Amino acid sequence: MSNLYDTYFKKPSLKSARKRKQKETPNIDFNAHINIKDVGQGKRYLIQTYGCQGNEADTETMKGILEALSFKETNREERADLIILNTCAIRENAENRVFGELGRLKKYKKKNPDLILGVAGCMPQEEDVVNRLLEKYHHVDLIFGTHNIHKIPEYLETALMNKERVIEVFSEEGAIVENLPKKREHPVKAWVNIMFGCDEFCTYCIVPYTRGKERSRSPESIIDEVKGLISEGYQEITLLGQNVNAYGRDFKDRAYTFSNLLEALGKLEIPRVRFTTSHPNDFDDATIEALATYENMMPHIHLPVQSGSNTVLKHMNRKYTKESYLDLVGRIKRAIPDVSLTTDIIVGFPGESEADFLETLDLVRQSDFEGAFTFVFSARKGTPAAAYKDDTAFSEKKDRLKRLNEIINQGYKKGHDRFMNKAVEVLVEGRSKKDDAILAGYTPHNKLVNFAGDPSLIGKRVLVDVTEPKTWFMKGVLHEKS
Repeated sequence: MSNLYDTYFKKPSLKSARKRKQKETPNIDFNAHINIKDVGQGKRYLIQTYGCQGNEADTETMKGILEALSFKETNREERADLIILNTCAIRENAENRVFGELGRLKKYKKKNPDLILGVAGCMPQEEDVVNRLLEKYHHVDLIFGTHNIHKIPEYLETALMNKERVIEVFSEEGAIVENLPKKREHPVKAWVNIMFGCDEFCTYCIVPYTRGKERSRSPESIIDEVKGLISEGYQEITLLGQNVNAYGRDFKDRAYTFSNLLEALGKLEIPRVRFTTSHPNDFDDATIEALATYENMMPHIHLPVQSGSNTVLKHMNRKYTKESYLDLVGRIKRAIPDVSLTTDIIVGFPGESEADFLETLDLVRQSDFEGAFTFVFSARKGTPAAAYKDDTAFSEKKDRLKRLNEIINQGYKKGHDRFMNKAVEVLVEGRSKKDDAILAGYTPHNKLVNFAGDPSLIGKRVLVDVTEPKTWFMKGVLHEKS
């Protein structure tokens, strides 16, 4: 593979990615980009995915596109003609894992010079990452970001037919691309993108730069996709967006919000509806009412708080206070009394004092979380927080994380204990990795349940009696009437 890349060479720019212009979001029909349908004939692909649900959904789209181009999937690296790493940029250790993997994969390139090795997703949206790839990873042939997945067909045509290296990363605000094919990873649970991008600009977060501005799909397109999933037998959908509560805020021709979308989906015959991720600043009473009204809205809400200190929240640019967050939690619990709340928390943010940390612990206790993703602050180059003075010892940060997790783990256990001796509905997802006789699935409250059962139950919703609540999961027995 040649290292020439004169035709396709477009690097990202964080400066350009910061811009938010008041203009219409372009709508693109993917079918216009399919001019070659047999470029992958006789070839195999493998995609490794890092990061969040958004990355997982992007991988499903990449697989759909590749199979539309006649590629076949393989899980064996030595048999692949195309390997793509779909990457995450949220934390530095995730990026280091990718660079390490690229080094390991170099041996396959030496054995098969025609192998195309690609890097996609959030990492290529960073200038430093692309520069590093160009300077030190000459065996990488294909680099593209989050905005231009729909252009994979023409990139592969260039890479395969013209033997050129392809580097194209857009720093523009982003478009909406419809009619993208998908190869869904699960037979009864599906991701449904409702919007892309983020305009919150939390000072620690790279996402607004890697994913572009907030832009919402039309409700008609979303509802049509969900109706299609219903006809295919899907039991659960998860609505995806960097900030789903901002859905519709960018519409110029109508007043249509996230709560309106939930109401529309609440009337469809899809048994379970979930969503992620929410921003507390935009979580309104109309959304709470919709969640409380429709039975197919699952009683689990992931509501990232990040910190319980007003000082730290202000430095994070989170736009709410500890008091307003707790007020929101109270309103949610009054409307949905059995709701399961989970969250995200960062410890060791630059300038966080012991008093600030104690405010976070207090908020955790008051909120009664039933789980959380907890992290030590990771500086991302290009974000404002990366330049903040940070004089807290890492050992102190680790100690705070330990103290926080002790309380969070109690919340996990308490959240499971409340279902002891109760029958819960479980959407059965598959067999246990350790025992083929044990099945596993999730309740409406997003609790993992393991129980003995026949494999014919996979993909179905059944009642399970909880017999043993553990910290991380629950054990149960199939309800007699199931």
